[in-house]
Amino acid sequence: MNNRVTDAFKKGKAFIPFITCGDPDLETTKELIVAMDQAGADVIELGIPFSDPTAEGPVIQEANIRALSQGITTDDIFAMVKEVRQQTQVPLVFMTYANVVYSYGIERFMKNSRDVGMDGLILPDVPHEEKAEFAQVADDFDIAFISLIAPTSKERIRQIAKDAEGFVYCVSSLGVTGTRSDITTDIKSMVDLVKAEKDIPCAVGFGISTPSQAKQMADQSDGAIVGSAIVKICAKYGKDCVPYVAQFVKEMKDGICA
Repeated sequence: MNNRVTDAFKKGKAFIPFITCGDPDLETTKELIVAMDQAGADVIELGIPFSDPTAEGPVIQEANIRALSQGITTDDIFAMVKEVRQQTQVPLVFMTYANVVYSYGIERFMKNSRDVGMDGLILPDVPHEEKAEFAQVADDFDIAFISLIAPTSKERIRQIAKDAEGFVYCVSSLGVTGTRSDITTDIKSMVDLVKAEKDIPCAVGFGISTPSQAKQMADQSDGAIVGSAIVKICAKYGKDCVPYVAQFVKEMKDGICA
């Protein structure tokens, strides 16, 4: 199994930024990937826009709408990744929804992901019990099918951890993505449950927006994931967002390593 994603955590606490492909446009997305890599990102999540992103709050929903309004397609995103791979080898993980992959063709999606240099895939709307349809094909093409765990039952977390790949995405709170002023979930207990089943990195996402929050979450896990706070910067500055996002990523990476 592809382990470039897992290897990213061997250097210390990982910072994982998320952006929506095509927001504000694909050329800027390409520049953002390179800039975030240079600013210290250890893994980068790339959102493939979808018309009904059920796990997302309003900030990322609006980014999806902006990207789709330009006619961005999955093939356009594959072509962009192929181009950016000439400039960076940072681990890249797609985050999208089951219908995007299913309608494209599961095998075709996984093959193209491998061929352009992707490392992993997150499908937040696919329950653990239904993941085999996607995960088995992903495995055939060396794409890590990354599992999410939420603060639910201990037994369910154990089940998900047993066959997790790449890293485990720990959802810090129930609900949709978005920045939050306070995160009260007992992350350490979730991480401990995972580690008891499998030696695999755990990164925390949903709600993190400041360096201090990122450090708080990374101190209890192996890394922090930030999406909405970065997408807000993209929305504010549009095509001029790259230096602002790069600075934010550097501050977050410095924060979790402090």
